[in-house]
Amino acid sequence: MNTLNLLRMRARQASAGGHFDSGSTAAVPSPCISVCRMSPDRSHCEGCFRTLDEIGVWARADARLRRSIWARLLGRAGISLAVGDLR
Repeated sequence: MNTLNLLRMRARQASAGGHFDSGSTAAVPSPCISVCRMSPDRSHCEGCFRTLDEIGVWARADARLRRSIWARLLGRAGISLAVGDLR
């Protein structure tokens, strides 16, 4: 399975679990799919599509920021979700 499919599956699982809903009290899961390498231009991770800054801030980010990071990385990856508001 390629990295986009793994990331898409991870996003669908998080969305189905309600983790992307702004009213959720559940922790927003990391988008990491254990394919940790930077793109040739070093703009983002080729596995999770996060930037180095987003990876660095993740551990101390609140749920709102984590959902925002998810929204940006999904945009970079060209993945859209039918469910979840990511606000």
